[in-house]
Amino acid sequence: MDAGAENLNAVAAWAVSLMETLGGLGAGVAIAAENLFPPLPSEIILPLAGFAAAQGTLGLFEVLIWTTVGSVVGALALYGLGAWLGRRRMYAIADRIPLLKIQDVERTEAWFARHGSKAVFFGRMIPIFRSLISIPAGIERMPLVRFTLLTLAGSAIWNSIFVLAGFFLGANWHVVEDYAGIFQKIVIGVVAVAVITWIVVRVRQLRRRRLAVDA
Repeated sequence: MDAGAENLNAVAAWAVSLMETLGGLGAGVAIAAENLFPPLPSEIILPLAGFAAAQGTLGLFEVLIWTTVGSVVGALALYGLGAWLGRRRMYAIADRIPLLKIQDVERTEAWFARHGSKAVFFGRMIPIFRSLISIPAGIERMPLVRFTLLTLAGSAIWNSIFVLAGFFLGANWHVVEDYAGIFQKIVIGVVAVAVITWIVVRVRQLRRRRLAVDA
């Protein structure tokens, strides 16, 4: 058995244990934990919860409600972390990061001010960003009611897709993870390319400035 299969089995066993002990609430707890610790894959937990509903172990409506509640609770915890961090601490941290300029942070803030609502809503449906988007929302103090409603809507869509997939696929629920894994790799690849491109551009800018000073 390879490492990937072992990890899948470990996560699946943990999720099953929670659901057996707590019922639908267990599925919600698992998803809340997934928000706080992104390496826990919702792409496994949600279809598995759907499969449990198909088996009659849990109610389908119960699973949909509790997993969405778990998503919102996890997102609110990260929102709170961002609010605690605040703009002052964020600027202090940014000032210590090599290659990062305060102007970069200011541009990010301006972008979030214009597109924050869309970022929170659609971010709930993108791996990795599902968790991370809550932190800048907290830093920028997006109105809590708006953040909660956007998170609720985005999470309900994402969770429903995966729970229903597990429900209708039955014993083949794990197939969902394979396709979701491809999507996640694409997202990671795009992010990696963007970060590398940003680093290359910034290093070139620094070199030009040094050459200009030396000249």
